[in-house]
Amino acid sequence: QVQLVESGGGLVQPGGSLRLSCAASGSIFNIGGMGWYRQAPGKQREWVATIASGGTTNYADSVKGRFTISRDNAKNTEYLQMNSLKPEDTAVYYCKARITPVQYPVAYDYWGQGTQVTVSS
Repeated sequence: QVQLVESGGGLVQPGGSLRLSCAASGSIFNIGGMGWYRQAPGKQREWVATIASGGTTNYADSVKGRFTISRDNAKNTEYLQMNSLKPEDTAVYYCKARITPVQYPVAYDYWGQGTQVTVSS
């Protein structure tokens, strides 16, 4: 069974940094695009960043220049380095990955369980 496990959330002061990790495990044949989303209280989930299997990245305007998405294909892991954090970055952060399981020749979107990031003084 494929699953994504996130880590790295927490409480940080404005201007600080955090690094989120998301590790995929299970019977994985292939991982395509990977990404991060976030959901603040009372708001809809929004896209933050994506990285293609070849390494091409895209960012939401709200995080461009402050966040960096990366991946380690050997470890089936993606990362989100968050710098210059602002109170409005406070949210539950979710990772997503397009994974083809060994058992089925079809790619599915898998989600992590979410990790809380709180930016506050």
